[in-house]
Amino acid sequence: MTITDPKKVKLYRMVMADHICPYGLKSKDLLERSGFDVEDHHLKTREETDAFQKEHNVETTPQTWINGKRVGGYGELREYFDGKSKKNDEANYQPVIAIFSVSFLLAIAMNWKLNETILNFHILEWFISFAMCLLAVQKLQDVENFSTMFLNYDLLARKWVRYSYLYPFGELFAGILMISGTLFWISSPIALFIGTVGAISVFKAVYVDKRELKCACVGGNSKVPLGFVSLTENLMMIAMGVWMWIK
Repeated sequence: MTITDPKKVKLYRMVMADHICPYGLKSKDLLERSGFDVEDHHLKTREETDAFQKEHNVETTPQTWINGKRVGGYGELREYFDGKSKKNDEANYQPVIAIFSVSFLLAIAMNWKLNETILNFHILEWFISFAMCLLAVQKLQDVENFSTMFLNYDLLARKWVRYSYLYPFGELFAGILMISGTLFWISSPIALFIGTVGAISVFKAVYVDKRELKCACVGGNSKVPLGFVSLTENLMMIAMGVWMWIK
């Protein structure tokens, strides 16, 4: 199994009866979209895969060769085309952008359904309420990991650890009540309380103590830096709590 032709783009990937490697499919797709004619080699058994890895001194598949030179797996292939390496701990705002964008679109849809208009003041209420619910869902996917990250900076959670487990449920409950337009005497105090404690905690950690932390706002595996986004989430809850109380 030698690789000698420098003009060929060769891809070796696992295609077994019970498993087709998803990174192999991604590698093939990326190469084809980049204009390459892929010579696609299938590793059809575990034994064949092990022999391939041993022969070429690699630990994973897929593996790609371009112009006779081994590029590597899917991650290395992306770096080859992007021209830069992406670190595992690199800041990533994509989850927050996705949540806020979907929340805004849901608010527009709700506003159109009920009021047959796209923009009015109600859209802000629904935007914040939907965002609270979606952010809570992110936290509830793994409450244990969320609580661990949350304890790095939240002042109340450090005094009472159980608060780190209750927080996402409170955020979700308040958001649902606000969407439903009922029981404001419950949702407003919850939003005000967790928003105020959160805002103070984030402000102290980031702007007073100058700590560089990851935000738990989108869950325990977040790569969103603690800072403006985290503060904005809490200020939105405070604003919503005050508005609903006045309303």
